[in-house]
Amino acid sequence: MTTFAIATLGCKVNAYESQGYAQGLNDLGFQEVSFKEKADIYIINTCAVTNTAASKSRQKVHLAKRLHAQSFIVMVGCYAQSMDVSMMSQLQVDLLVGSDHKMQLPQLIQDAYLHHKTQNFIHDMRKATVFEALPVRYFPHQTRAYLKIQDGCNQFCSYCIIPYARGAERSLAPDEVINRAKELIKGNHLEIVLTGIHTGRYGKEHACSLCALLKRICSECEGLERIRISSIEINEIGDDLLDLMANEPKIARHLHIPIQSADDEVLKRMNRPYSFEEYAKRIHQIREKIPNISISTDVITGFPQESGEQFQLGMQRIKSLCFSFLHVFPFSKRDGTKAAAMQGHLDNRTKKMRCTELMALSDCLSEAYQKAFIHKEVKVLWEKQEGEWMIGHTSEYLCVYAPYDAVKLHHMECVKIASFEDHKLLCQQEVNG
Repeated sequence: MTTFAIATLGCKVNAYESQGYAQGLNDLGFQEVSFKEKADIYIINTCAVTNTAASKSRQKVHLAKRLHAQSFIVMVGCYAQSMDVSMMSQLQVDLLVGSDHKMQLPQLIQDAYLHHKTQNFIHDMRKATVFEALPVRYFPHQTRAYLKIQDGCNQFCSYCIIPYARGAERSLAPDEVINRAKELIKGNHLEIVLTGIHTGRYGKEHACSLCALLKRICSECEGLERIRISSIEINEIGDDLLDLMANEPKIARHLHIPIQSADDEVLKRMNRPYSFEEYAKRIHQIREKIPNISISTDVITGFPQESGEQFQLGMQRIKSLCFSFLHVFPFSKRDGTKAAAMQGHLDNRTKKMRCTELMALSDCLSEAYQKAFIHKEVKVLWEKQEGEWMIGHTSEYLCVYAPYDAVKLHHMECVKIASFEDHKLLCQQEVNG
């Protein structure tokens, strides 16, 4: 049997798409193996968000060649879309697919592999209007499932290549979202995470907002225990969405809202559509509507011309917003973006030091947020076993530990948090109801 292996770089959207490729190839009779093993076909689902991500995509090609010199190499996704086509021959890639034709990828692989063809499917994504759904029926060994509902971006942040790589915003039709969600529930997925490049801008071409879609999912998808939004921009969180979250227990009490910087001058150079004051005001309004909600964020540090004073002020401002955790990224120049051509790029040592400080702040914020739940009742979806422990997440995306119990695994349970020990939230007891 012909074997294939997939390496996935980047975001949750890529993770969703990789699962779609795997299921499509399984349906055609191919067998999946680990990317660490010898395979007939290697698929690298690439990322282009930074030059580092692009480099890692190329490294995966070299790794595949070391594992099996005669293997058939496929590159797909954002870096494949944005790289110089001459790189295809340098890397000895057999099939290059960018940000369209993903629905056909399993068939394209089958045809090119069987007929020993080298092919290039790179097109101008500025003309893309079709949402490629990549239907996924299940996620093996996972209680939580992803559902891609949106693709593309119209924001054009100065540091980001994604609008060029994935094209303009487009969405999956609402009825199709409902059908896909029901299919995932049949696969015993109790929690679904809605993913997209710009999830909060879902549905404009279908006259359906993200809020309206969530209402339909909660009312029409029987058996679903929890629905989660992967990420959303601050200016896309309307009062209607907050009202729905406050009153619908199926919607997770967690919002991941990128801030990227807490300094207005840096935000302006980033082409972010808000000031720090506007961002902070909305965060306070969210907490007034939904007390104890978990709000996490993304922060880019070391952006061109970011001074030490701007960084320190940003640290204090970020601390004041009491995030539940931070995802911290050093600025990484991406060729083809406006930020790459800016003056005042910082050295790697400075960026590394600032990342270290922000990650230490994240640890402090996370510990404070978790400790606030001691002696409180929470609802945990038990997802996996790790040694003697059973691990799951609450609606607020708190990671909770309990002694392993095979009967409870992949089920939802009401528990009381007993303590925070060794950076872990531990359960006290089961709660009736």
